[in-house]
Amino acid sequence: MKFFMKICKGDQVIWTIFLFLSSVSIVEVYSSTVALISDYDYLGSVFRHMIFLLIGWVLVLIIHSINPKYFKLFGLILPIAFVMLLIPRFMNNYINSSYRWISIVGISFQPSEFAKLSLITFISFLLSKRNDNNENKIFYLILISATIVCVTIFIDNASTAIILFIVVYLMMFIGQISVRRLLIFGSLIICFLVIVFYNIMYTNDNFLVKISPRITTWKARFMSFKKKNNVNNLNFSIIGDNYQTVHSNIAIINGSFFGRGIGNSLEKSILPQSFSDFIYSIIIEESGLVGGFIVIFSYIVFFVRSGLIANQSNNFFCKFIVIGVALLIVIQALVNMAVAVNLIPVTGQTLPLISRGGTSTLVNCIYFGIVLSVSHYSQNPSLSNKFN
Repeated sequence: MKFFMKICKGDQVIWTIFLFLSSVSIVEVYSSTVALISDYDYLGSVFRHMIFLLIGWVLVLIIHSINPKYFKLFGLILPIAFVMLLIPRFMNNYINSSYRWISIVGISFQPSEFAKLSLITFISFLLSKRNDNNENKIFYLILISATIVCVTIFIDNASTAIILFIVVYLMMFIGQISVRRLLIFGSLIICFLVIVFYNIMYTNDNFLVKISPRITTWKARFMSFKKKNNVNNLNFSIIGDNYQTVHSNIAIINGSFFGRGIGNSLEKSILPQSFSDFIYSIIIEESGLVGGFIVIFSYIVFFVRSGLIANQSNNFFCKFIVIGVALLIVIQALVNMAVAVNLIPVTGQTLPLISRGGTSTLVNCIYFGIVLSVSHYSQNPSLSNKFN
């Protein structure tokens, strides 16, 4: 234990949550992937995920020892991150019905993950410089940068863009940007989303489809969710539109209170993306509502603890970046869980640090490293004066 505390500096509760979620990830990704075609397929997939987690752990160990003031450098890559968002279209990297991926020498990654990190860092820096004299300038800088990044992401990944915008909006509210400005800004965004939603659902706008082929997918998901199929209906059938949500609900029902046991899921080989988008359903099926609650509780504790860490810090940049990454992780987790229990339409959002992934796993580990770094420097008076 002493060795652990010597190596793993910073808030021990955050470390415990990080290690717990990582452990759940390894177990559930293995369990969800074991049903794939052959031994080579699932073992190779699980091994790949464990490699990414191992790299992520190393990143956490490195980042949590870095002075938080250097995290401002993440904000400097925002222009590069924006260009990276455009590259998939220019390279015609059309993968999984969208232009989300950059492939270089056989290695694929999602530039949107780096865009989220750089935007939150940049906005944290701007909010840390806000005062009564420059609020107007700060607000418009945030407005321009957030709009450009979110709209670019929205074209191929609407749910990610909406979540990122919500995080930015909440950060501005916490950063004491004028409520009047926020209300006007929020109203304009809502109007924009209503217009886009209307055009998707009730018109056959070929122009929108040309901009984003994802339009047809969004429409199908909204229509499926709108129907709210009744499984008690004798004419009910599981078809393409409701296939994912129905099997997700079946997995949750199978789990009951204590679950069927790890590795005993009946739906892991049937439910699409059971190791990613719908891994929460498999967690409940195998560990029951008890296991599902523990996972939710872990994210809530992470959020509350991050808030305490932000409150303890004397540096405004550190406060805002901790709040920003905590909001991003927890909101994404809640969205993923809401999809699993059919409260909202399918979004494609993964469960942070638990779902199988490459880019997302590494960036989520960076987020944890940032929170741990701020807590480490805040807890040590001899280090806290080195923030600025």
